[in-house]
Amino acid sequence: KGTISAAYTYTMNLNTSFTGDDNLYTRIKTGNHSGYSVLKGEQNTYLSAGKGSSDALKVDKIWYTTALGENNKIWVGPLIENYYMHGTTPSIYKPVLKAFTLGGNAAAYGASTSPGAGWAYTADNGFAVSSNFTTKSGNTGSGMLTEEGDTSWATQIGYTQPNYSVSAILNKKFNGWSDSSYFTSDDGAARPGDGESTNIGLRAWWRPAETGSATPSISVGYDTSETDASANATTTAYFVGLNWQDIFSPDDRIGVAFGQPQKHEDDTVDPSLYEVYYEYQINDSVSITPTVFGGTYKDSNGLETDMRGYVVNTTFKF
Repeated sequence: KGTISAAYTYTMNLNTSFTGDDNLYTRIKTGNHSGYSVLKGEQNTYLSAGKGSSDALKVDKIWYTTALGENNKIWVGPLIENYYMHGTTPSIYKPVLKAFTLGGNAAAYGASTSPGAGWAYTADNGFAVSSNFTTKSGNTGSGMLTEEGDTSWATQIGYTQPNYSVSAILNKKFNGWSDSSYFTSDDGAARPGDGESTNIGLRAWWRPAETGSATPSISVGYDTSETDASANATTTAYFVGLNWQDIFSPDDRIGVAFGQPQKHEDDTVDPSLYEVYYEYQINDSVSITPTVFGGTYKDSNGLETDMRGYVVNTTFKF
């Protein structure tokens, strides 16, 4: 069954500095996306531009960050996710589907907007190390970093130069943390013992010295995830993303991404996901991005099912 629908997302990014070396960031966001455009797991159709808040304007993110000397930085806030506090950018691919953010948004980089804090050290030679946590119930009486709170603790190391970067992350999840990631074949449902997991992500990217050529930037990722169950508890995922910029006109972008969503080791269906888009910059403030995406997944009967979708994102920036 095919349908055509229209939805919107409205975002305000507010930045306030008190010393010049710090920042209080607040994101206010609303939208009326529903159904497949904000669906996690299985079909992986959640759009990066999607937001389903029933038109309610609310604070979506808020945290404070400050520099400590020339090479250290800390974050603390009541609404933050782990990946905002890393020292190395894991991917430079610009996605349309949320699943393709961060070099594959599965358990290793998957997070939840919660109270948290973090630290990063970035050396002058490009080496970086960071460590941070978020606790889902950290705004309640359960508190942060307690046995009653679901906690994700992520530590990343990386090395970045102007044209390339490599990084690795270890994300330990404790105390009943149930993963509901954007890049998985079953929304975590088939992972026995989900709630205590060890998640490892490897990332790398490279870009040419100049845009406008037939050579794209390349971002890749590979994840493994293992829960505390005694058997059948391991999943894997991989991602490849290509971007060509300034090909037909200044500031345009072609994107192609594909990969295997987080797959349970005994799964009889090989899930897949892809997207192809062209982003055209109409002017300095308006862009339009027609996209085709699709893949395969396991339906409720355990059978392999194909999925395909089309979306046109129109972005206005002020």
